[in-house]
Amino acid sequence: MLNCMRDHHVGLTELRGDCERCFGLCCVALPFAASADFAVDKAAGTPCRNLREDHRCGIHARLRQKGFTGCTVYDCFGAGQQVSQITFGGRDWRTGPPEQARRMFDVFPVMRQLHELLWYLTEALALPAARPVHAELRKALAKTEELTAGTPEELAGLDVAAHRQEVNVLLLRTSELARAGTRGRRKDRRGADLVGARLKGADLRGASLRGACLIAADLTGADLRGADLIGADLRDTDLTDADLTGAFFLTQPQVNAARGSAGTRLPGSVTRPGHWTAQV
Repeated sequence: MLNCMRDHHVGLTELRGDCERCFGLCCVALPFAASADFAVDKAAGTPCRNLREDHRCGIHARLRQKGFTGCTVYDCFGAGQQVSQITFGGRDWRTGPPEQARRMFDVFPVMRQLHELLWYLTEALALPAARPVHAELRKALAKTEELTAGTPEELAGLDVAAHRQEVNVLLLRTSELARAGTRGRRKDRRGADLVGARLKGADLRGASLRGACLIAADLTGADLRGADLIGADLRDTDLTDADLTGAFFLTQPQVNAARGSAGTRLPGSVTRPGHWTAQV
């Protein structure tokens, strides 16, 4: 049985993490390994050593300096507050029974994936060129919202990969329609290995960069207007003075992971990271 059904479709502003309404789930449920992104190892279900009793980060203002760059990149797309306040009705994992905490930690990654799909579907419906598939997109959005309203047991048992695949078919069609109006040759770099690629000033208008690996690539001054960036790995990608106007399926975590400048032009769906100024 589904609970707490939403009576309206979500907007992009609702699909952003709100730490004030969450019980620090990303700081507990998710694992991380000592690396360039994290200073230490942490197992799934174990609270981060920097998590305070009030569910706030004790080093939030110094995360990058302390070696926790990965935390500054992450965003749950609003899944944290959904699980904390709706799925579990405001029951804190610290004060409930251990089995409730475990179930909450199991549900959180599933909800995060569903909320990411809500982000893509909401953005797809805002693309006029995708009008031929708007009806199907609305159905997929409604179904995804319905899934987010499931009980903890339903969410824990959900085959989220199968649902993602269904939605991806629609998102791919959306991409084709949206990029069809771009003048010139629309490059297909889907899944391309572009690690460290020198693409300074490249014309990538209307390109498909779905799932492309652009780690540490140089896209300084590149033209990415109208490009599809769903799933592209932009860690340490140099977007200095690049133009991403109209680029779609670009998420805040991707932007946070990249490097940019005051001259980088971004779509209105994402915000300029505060650390960009310090980096470039």
